[in-house]
Amino acid sequence: MSANCAIRRVVHAPVALVLCALAATVLLSACQRGSEEQAAEIRPVRVLTIERQMVGDSISLTGRLQAQAEVNESFRIDGRLIERNVDVGDRVRPGQVLARLDQMNEQSNLQSARAQLAAAQAQGLEARTSYARMRDLLAEHAVSRASFEQAEAMQKITQSQIDSAQALVEIAQNRLSYTNLVSDAAGVVTARGPEAGEVVAAGRMIVQVAREGAVDAVFDVPAAVKDVAPTNPEILVALGGDPKVTAVGKVREVSPRADPITGTFTVRVRLINPPPAMRLGSTVTGRMKLDRVPALDIPASALIRPGGKPAVWIVDTKAGTVSERNVELQAYDAERVQVSQGLAPGDVIVTAGVQALRPGQKVRWTEATK
Repeated sequence: MSANCAIRRVVHAPVALVLCALAATVLLSACQRGSEEQAAEIRPVRVLTIERQMVGDSISLTGRLQAQAEVNESFRIDGRLIERNVDVGDRVRPGQVLARLDQMNEQSNLQSARAQLAAAQAQGLEARTSYARMRDLLAEHAVSRASFEQAEAMQKITQSQIDSAQALVEIAQNRLSYTNLVSDAAGVVTARGPEAGEVVAAGRMIVQVAREGAVDAVFDVPAAVKDVAPTNPEILVALGGDPKVTAVGKVREVSPRADPITGTFTVRVRLINPPPAMRLGSTVTGRMKLDRVPALDIPASALIRPGGKPAVWIVDTKAGTVSERNVELQAYDAERVQVSQGLAPGDVIVTAGVQALRPGQKVRWTEATK
C-alpha cells in the first residue's frame, strides 16, 4: 500500500507542472491578443486638407493696460531712507511727499555754508568801508593812488567771496530739500523699491508712479501680423473679464526691434475715452481688421497643446496613422486659427477627436468642410 501511494504521488507531480504551464501559456496568449486588439484599435476622426486661402477678416490678440507715462521717482542725492509714505496701489497728488531721507548731514552742510557766508559778508563790509574812506582821502590827496587801488581791489575780492558763499548756501539748501521726494504729477503707485533704513544711491527707484491721463493697451504682435497690418488701423479693445466693456484705440507706437526671445514686436495702442472699468494692469483683447493676404486658416478645434506648445495631429494617409507636429500661430480667435509655420498646403490634419489620439494611433477619417 505505501509503495503504491508513493508511485501515485510521483506520477501526479509532473501532471500538475504540465497543467500550470498550459494555464500560463493560455493567459499569455490572451494578454497578447488583448494588446494586439488594443494596438489595432482604429479611432474615427474628422480631418481637413490644408489649403492656402485669402484670409484677413480680423485678428485678435491679448494684451494688458498700462499708463502712457510710468515714472521712476528717485532721490537726487545719496542718503539713508527713513520714511516711505506710499505703497503699491496708493494714489498720489502733485506736491505730495512720497519718501524722506535722513537730513542730518545736509543740515550740517547748510549751517557750515551759512557760517562761511556770514564771514564773507563781514569781510566785505570792512572792505567797502575801507574803500569809501580811501576814496575820500584820495580826493583830498591824503593817500596815494596805489593805496586807493588796493582798497578797491580788496572790495571786489570780498564781494566775489560773498557771491561764492551765497552760492554754496543755495546748493546746501537745495540738497536739504532733495531729502524729501515730492511727486510732480498725479497718478497711482505701481511698484516700490527699498525699505526704510536702507542706504540708497541717487537715482535709485523708490516708487514707480503711473501718471493719470492717457492709457495704452500693450500687445506683443508677431512679425507676420505686423507686416500685413493696415496703415493707421482702428482697434477695438475689450476687457478680458467683461467683453462688453470696450474702447476704441489708435496705434501710438510700434517697437522697431523684435523681442530676442519671442520674436514679437511691442505695439502700444492709445485708448480713446476708456471706461472706468478699464483699470491699469487689466487684461484686454484687441481686435483689428487686416488686409486680405494668403494664409493657412484652420479650425481652433484642431489645436492641441502638449507641453504648453501649440500643435496639430497630422494624418499619414498611406499608413492611416497620426503624429504630432508643432505649429506657430499668427493669429487666432475662438473659432479660427491662422498658422504661420508648421503646415503646408496638402497636409491632412485632424479637426475633431483630437483628445482621444496618441502618436501612431490608427484612424479612419471623414473629410470636414471649412
